[in-house]
Amino acid sequence: MDLDAIKTASLAFVEANKEWTPLVVGVLAFCESLAFLSLLVPSTVLLIGIGALMGAVGIPFWPVVLAAALGAILGDWLSYEVGRHYTDATKRLWPMSRYPDMVARGEDFCRRWGAMGVAVGRFFGPARAVVPLIAGAFGVARMPFQVANVLSALVWAFAMLAPGAGLFTYFRG
Repeated sequence: MDLDAIKTASLAFVEANKEWTPLVVGVLAFCESLAFLSLLVPSTVLLIGIGALMGAVGIPFWPVVLAAALGAILGDWLSYEVGRHYTDATKRLWPMSRYPDMVARGEDFCRRWGAMGVAVGRFFGPARAVVPLIAGAFGVARMPFQVANVLSALVWAFAMLAPGAGLFTYFRG
């Protein structure tokens, strides 16, 4: 199945089952934020499409934003805990083992920015799911990590869904 078919089927499902939108979006945000799984699931495209669909068909905005934030928080938290548990062994896991330069840059980034790097990293494509893993592996403390995780997830969820929902609502009305 290609990306367009997945996108079309997912958006059709959400449109036909509006009450499931928060759950669908929460799962997509979790997949988008979980190390390695984010490489396999086209969540960004789907989240932006669902944002547009929300505005077009009247799906309530805030419950979906909160579900997206919760999914992102849980995905980053799990990635962080995996990194914390496996520490240096994370460098030998796929795809980290294939990109040692990226891992080295991630280590430097975490040393320099700490938990603030987690907040910033959430907004940069492929780094989004890897930064929490690296933060856990290289010793960013739990509490600062979680504060950055929660706050950035709320902003990220809003930023992913609001443009489509707002644009379609504006042009429809």
